Amino acid sequence: MASSRKPPSADLGGLDLRGRRVAVGLSGGVDSVVLLDLLRAAAPQLGLRLEAVHVHHGLSRYADDWARFCRALCRQWGVPLTVRRVKIDKRGRGLEAAARAARRAVFARHPAPVIALAHQLDDQAETVLLNLLRGAGVRGASAMPVAGRLGGKTLLRPLLAVPRSRILAYARARRLRWVEDDANRDAALTRNFLRLQVGPLLETRFPRWRESLARAARHFAAREVDARLVLREFLHARGLRAPSEAKLVEMLRQLTGRGARTAIEHDGAQLRVYRGRVSVERRPGGALRLRPARGRGIDAARLERSRLTLRARAGGERLQLDARRPRRTLKNLFQEAGVPPWRREQLPLLYCGEELVWVPGLGIAAGWQAARGARGLVPEWREPS
Repeated sequence: MASSRKPPSADLGGLDLRGRRVAVGLSGGVDSVVLLDLLRAAAPQLGLRLEAVHVHHGLSRYADDWARFCRALCRQWGVPLTVRRVKIDKRGRGLEAAARAARRAVFARHPAPVIALAHQLDDQAETVLLNLLRGAGVRGASAMPVAGRLGGKTLLRPLLAVPRSRILAYARARRLRWVEDDANRDAALTRNFLRLQVGPLLETRFPRWRESLARAARHFAAREVDARLVLREFLHARGLRAPSEAKLVEMLRQLTGRGARTAIEHDGAQLRVYRGRVSVERRPGGALRLRPARGRGIDAARLERSRLTLRARAGGERLQLDARRPRRTLKNLFQEAGVPPWRREQLPLLYCGEELVWVPGLGIAAGWQAARGARGLVPEWREPS
């Protein structure tokens, strides 16, 4: 363990905070007290205007005591403090998630442009592990960044690389006071279960498991940045405007999720995913063109005998593409051809009289294909660009 005499270094993400208001999220716990102490000492050199904000959840019988502690501490240190009471809305989520959402709402409304939170290395490692166990994608596995965004604000986590043991050692060496949340000992809560039971077990075999998971999170975060660049280029190449950073992140999250029902509206088009491929779908519609050819396409002589019509799918249609094989349902043929489900409903079916002659993306019915050297008409379905 690093010496407790040397204070933990606060990583400000390379940001210049000179002259800016920085509000520390102060719960009263050791992590937030240490962060406030570090930034209080560095404030004159950094030129930042330091303050604190305490969120009063009202979930514990000690909640009023914690608020009083924070007021007394900030009064002693000469740091302006804002205390905000919140009501926890648990609809559709657990207590931890609801409390976190309430805190973020308070921070988002606070007038300071920079919010500093006291998440540390153990929190980061636990978050990565928890997200992986829940089946998170690249974004979830990348966990928390040192510097991020919360609405229009900058969200800083200066202690993200500092282990909890070093924070405790520093607090004791400085003889700091803090409060202990009794809920932190409740192993029924998922994060506490990881912290109290899984973490110590991992440490017996992998002493640096926290650092390893945090390093993996940085690798995942780098991959997500690359993915954003690729998505921007993908949209640009298809003539679509670049989305905001927040929308880009959300688009990436949905596109890398599961299921073929993903449909993201953007710049007059839809982004869809099928079999791991992203496609851009514009408004439905199009035009049929029959291009003359020899020995290819639909037999022109046969087309002249009956009326041509374009129809939408009604369900149950069958098509025989090869005279040596039986007729098959369009559903099966579309699946084999890799045509996404939403595209199948948009494609027109070409009939000659009451016979299905051609389906875009599949081909021409066996009995209607032009013979070698015969006049043919090659059908082309062109959609609006």
